[in-house]
Amino acid sequence: MFDAAVAAALPARVVAPHLPAPAKGRTVVIGAGKASAAMARAVEDAWQGDLEGIVVTRYGHAVPCRRIEIVEAAHPVPDAAAERAAARMLDMVRPLGPDDLVIALISGGGSSLLSLPAPGLTLADKQAINRALLRSGAAIGEMNCVRKHLSAIKGGRLAAAAYPARVLTLVISDVPGNDPATVASGPTIADPTSFAEARAILAKYRITEPESVLRLLDQGADETPKPGDPRLAHATSVMIATPQMALEAAAEIARQAGIAPLILGEAIEGEAREVARVMAGIARQVVLHGQPVPSPCVLISGGETSVTVRGNGSGGRNVEFLLALAVELDGLADVFALAADTDGIDGMEAVAGAIVTPDTLARARTLGIDPRARLDQNDCHPIFAALHDQVVTGPTLTNVNDFRAILILPRNKGP
Repeated sequence: MFDAAVAAALPARVVAPHLPAPAKGRTVVIGAGKASAAMARAVEDAWQGDLEGIVVTRYGHAVPCRRIEIVEAAHPVPDAAAERAAARMLDMVRPLGPDDLVIALISGGGSSLLSLPAPGLTLADKQAINRALLRSGAAIGEMNCVRKHLSAIKGGRLAAAAYPARVLTLVISDVPGNDPATVASGPTIADPTSFAEARAILAKYRITEPESVLRLLDQGADETPKPGDPRLAHATSVMIATPQMALEAAAEIARQAGIAPLILGEAIEGEAREVARVMAGIARQVVLHGQPVPSPCVLISGGETSVTVRGNGSGGRNVEFLLALAVELDGLADVFALAADTDGIDGMEAVAGAIVTPDTLARARTLGIDPRARLDQNDCHPIFAALHDQVVTGPTLTNVNDFRAILILPRNKGP
């Protein structure tokens, strides 16, 4: 099911059907995100005519291209390579005219990978605020609201710089709700949020540094382009892959195996361990009462949980969900689970997530591991590594957020 979810969102499958006719003038490809290099390759493979451009992706996610330059940069905290790439994109689109076309390839991870500080800020300021937001437990929409207002390129500013050229944005969504203004902080999409909202988010999570960031948000000068801004009159966007598409592909695999799929939602947010508690309750209801669907069944969900970091562990929201789920289920027979990020990275390089079985806790304790203590320290990856239960894919070159599946078999008929 996880393989099918990833395959449903691969750029080689979803990009070409949405490409426009060639422009009279130049066609420039720009982009940012974990899938952007693979998207660029899909454009090159399908495009008839001249083409040029630059996209930025995460280190290790590059795909060879002939006409579009691929730049690698850091994620989730930006680096100098991300800053340079963003500045070059702005320089590339500013001279374009009304006969020219910009194809923007946007996917999750672009907020870090397309990082150009607003005037008055430094890259170090952006790095510090990113680290603070990542540790705070803030939802992705909240983080990206802040990021837009600290940027010279996000929140529609890139499309405004390209005016009067036509801008077509192809989006692979990794955000709950699939709002294109949130994916990668919407560099080509009008931004409905404000400086005041960004400041309130930092106050909500008690983020008080760097002072330069707070000062800029308090001043509230040079707002992001809003809906109706004439500079975005020629900008359109198309959502070409979403978490729902991935969940439906996984559900079909379950049906073919004679297992009833129940899609609980594509946009589930909240603390990973709290989401796990709810999911464990549903699974227990299936086991004990055959509701809301009898076994054999699989509970499928997507979205992006968050982790408020209190310990000093290795992190990973999917493995935190799984360990919390195992603790809540407490060895309940016939329940198995997988949770993994469709980009192949759950806080650690090359580790997408893990699996849970009815004996996960017992096996961990046999190895001298205290699951509850590890959960309190946000240190879940080492447990699944020790149990040889990690899901390891390497970069998948797409990103439609997290995939979770809880498989419930008939009583006493486990594999």
